[in-house]
Amino acid sequence: MKVLQINSVCGFGSTGRIATDIAATLIARGDDCRIAYGRETAPEDFASLSVRIGSDLDCKLHGIKTRLFDRHGFGSKKATRDFLKWVKQYDPDLIHLHNIHGYYIHLDLLFDYLKKSGKPVVWTLHDCWAITGHCSHFSAVKCDQWKTGCKNCPQLREYPATMFGGNVARNYARKKQAFTGLSNMTIVTPSHWLASVVQDSFLGQYPVYPIYNGIDLNVFRPTAGNFRKKHHLENKKIVLGVANVWTNRKGLQDFAALADLLDDSHQIVLVGLTHQQISELPKKIIGITRTKSIHELAQIYTAADVYVNLSVEETMGMTTVEAMACGTPVVTYDATAVPEVVAPGCGKIVRAGDVEEIASAVCEINKAAMTEACLQAAQAYEKEIKYQEYLTLYDKVKEGN
Repeated sequence: MKVLQINSVCGFGSTGRIATDIAATLIARGDDCRIAYGRETAPEDFASLSVRIGSDLDCKLHGIKTRLFDRHGFGSKKATRDFLKWVKQYDPDLIHLHNIHGYYIHLDLLFDYLKKSGKPVVWTLHDCWAITGHCSHFSAVKCDQWKTGCKNCPQLREYPATMFGGNVARNYARKKQAFTGLSNMTIVTPSHWLASVVQDSFLGQYPVYPIYNGIDLNVFRPTAGNFRKKHHLENKKIVLGVANVWTNRKGLQDFAALADLLDDSHQIVLVGLTHQQISELPKKIIGITRTKSIHELAQIYTAADVYVNLSVEETMGMTTVEAMACGTPVVTYDATAVPEVVAPGCGKIVRAGDVEEIASAVCEINKAAMTEACLQAAQAYEKEIKYQEYLTLYDKVKEGN
């Protein structure tokens, strides 16, 4: 089988690593695969399997069009036409879409080709951008315009940000027209929560198949290190939070409030902050910039006594699973998809926004009593298992099942 994956990036970031892991799984089975991407560069070991769509200049021009006119997804015409010529030559048996936002591809041209080709399509939605007129997430602002048609977006300054007013109604209509009407497309979501959202949207006409993202259990496992000693935390109960980008939607303000509720026997540690954010933290919180080493991250997860996820917008919650895989129990809000991955005996789920209840749960958590349950629960997210699920889906979709 020849599979073409299309994503904004190749080999880095969560979606880029998912694409390369799927490609490696296909190659190991004896199939052929290419990854088309729009931004940055591909890793050396995937250079022969990757093809870039457009150039840095194309991305910049597409970004400018978005900033000025809110036309994200409707730039990069020439880059897309050139890419589709290559696709016709490669002639894949199946096309797997990931993030098709990111200032690199023209939606109308891409989906016009997909409809005319009749090729089976699998589309993994890593966020909610496909079903809105602008934003990639809407839970924090409690907006449900996406169900019937976006008109007045409250998040025009959020990604993909625009400066001079939005075209959300037009964007919504064009996306709906482009994305519907394919003869053989299957939607994949990384959670049942997102699957239910998709089913309530204009993409609900397609079969929706949840496949959780996988993690590398050879990396994310109980890992010894000197994190406690390095930060003089030998006698503290470490309360850990991790994010690629920290915003209030990820719970940054709530962590500040939590610090005031916990006594001196606890120490909050947040990983992934900018230097500016670290300088503005309350003295009760230790801030660490984003680590480039996943092995170091595994050491930090292992050192923690409890992992706290206060995000109110997650389509799965990978960091939560990574923490459990390192033997650390979880306390999280009952918001969006994160509660799905917290198996019985692995932590506590509390009402979103109730920081006092979070504090009580943190104090009640006994890591020693929960570690084994966390390790067992994490086994279900082994990446080889998850990517084999994709290959099984490919085979079914290719056969029209």
